[in-house]
Amino acid sequence: MSQAKSLTQCEITKVLEHIAARNFALRNRTMFLTSLYSGMRAKEISCLRIADVLNEDGTVRSEVRLTAEMTKGRHPRTVYLNVKLQTELQRYLDMRRVDDKTQPLFITAGRKAFSAAGMVQFFYWLYKDAGINGASSHSGRRTYATVIAAKGTSLRVLMRLMGHKNLATTAVYVDASDDMMRNAVELIG
Repeated sequence: MSQAKSLTQCEITKVLEHIAARNFALRNRTMFLTSLYSGMRAKEISCLRIADVLNEDGTVRSEVRLTAEMTKGRHPRTVYLNVKLQTELQRYLDMRRVDDKTQPLFITAGRKAFSAAGMVQFFYWLYKDAGINGASSHSGRRTYATVIAAKGTSLRVLMRLMGHKNLATTAVYVDASDDMMRNAVELIG
């Protein structure tokens, strides 16, 4: 099985435009951006409850604690939410207006929690319908790693953000684009 595609800015824009023209646009935009801006796996996104992302005062947290049951390796970890994602999540939750914070963060059209497989399928069809070839539910996570690495973040910090236990696993996630290589050679001299 080949690696998931790392998305370009043009492809991200194309996906967002596709989402905007469809039903459940706000939910789908928020799920897509959660993948892209947090690096969480589809399973992790599907496991989120409203209480996982909200503070007591109703504002979105800057950190989300994933339990061992929520993660692939069964190792709990903290996911840091940037301001853009916090804003998107707040907008989505303001629209949902749910009092029961134990409810799933993202629900299907049938008002049920997404299963891990259902979330994987959501991303498969999202990318397919948006015309993005080679993308999968892991593309947001791979793009997250590539963008952070391109900004000069150390591989060790990226490893911790991704929840990996070894650097070799993290290194596989980082794509080297032509622009990254051009910028790298400009650092010499």
